[in-house]
Amino acid sequence: MAEMDLLTRSDELYAKVSHRIPAIEWPFFSGDIEAIQRLKRERNAVILAHNYQTPEIYHCVADIVGDSLALAREAVDVDADVIVLAGVHFMAETAKLLNPKKKVLIPDMAAGCSLADSITPENVRELRRRYPGVPVVTYVNTSAAVKAESDICCTSGNARKIIESLGVPRVIMIPDEYLAKNIAAETGVEIITWKGHCEVHELFGTEEVAQLREDYPGVVILAHPECAPDVVQAADFSGSTAAIANYVEKKRPERVALLTECSMSDNISVHYPELEFIRPCNLCPHMKRITLSNIRRSLETMQHEVEIDPSTAVRARLSVERMLAVS
Repeated sequence: MAEMDLLTRSDELYAKVSHRIPAIEWPFFSGDIEAIQRLKRERNAVILAHNYQTPEIYHCVADIVGDSLALAREAVDVDADVIVLAGVHFMAETAKLLNPKKKVLIPDMAAGCSLADSITPENVRELRRRYPGVPVVTYVNTSAAVKAESDICCTSGNARKIIESLGVPRVIMIPDEYLAKNIAAETGVEIITWKGHCEVHELFGTEEVAQLREDYPGVVILAHPECAPDVVQAADFSGSTAAIANYVEKKRPERVALLTECSMSDNISVHYPELEFIRPCNLCPHMKRITLSNIRRSLETMQHEVEIDPSTAVRARLSVERMLAVS
């Protein structure tokens, strides 16, 4: 009976991802998936997975999925002893900031972020010296040490709301230059930027947008706001990964192209097999460091635990909590 139950669960999970994962490949995933589900029960653990994780993680083992804002919100109310963050390091740090008494694990410590790597706490302090009195709004795609030097955090989904909530004519917004410029275009606020870029989104160009429209007549193009401003302007819609998913759900465009990380299209298309997803996407090498096998190993060994210096954590937590209070 137990074996039949396992087979039934495996069949149900495969049904979710069958048009993205060939049947011949499923046996390579199913063993890890079943082991992860068992280990979660034994460890009283939950898995938080970002929208850029691959379908076998996103749809088959994750308990909570979403963009950075959704994961930050959900992390506050997680009822578990252990959180495994299927994403990159700054996301695991954010989960730890909001759950200081819980054990937070990341399956691969090398899962980083080009944006987080583009700025240091010393850079933030220098910006404050150059622009005294100007508030610092910091994208969540940063280290806890950088968040600790900031006034408030934001995500791509709430950046405009956060900046407008400050009620000031001028802000420093770090580190994503393109996100800052795109938000500046939507507001009357002067935004001082930093030259940080997402290595995935900066690869998209207007030439690619034009080629997509030529090759796929009627295609609806949705761009992440980490893309360059001219790409965002050339697209039909721009928004966070959550906003992009909501657009597809509400508008149901027959043919759609997402200018963001590849797995985003894979994960959304699971829900809308009737829609044609054109995939002009780029892979995030950091997100792809997270796999079923190292999630399983993380739960088996309880590694790698994310730890933050207490004095840094206090100040960084305040920046994140201020964001959540506005959002």
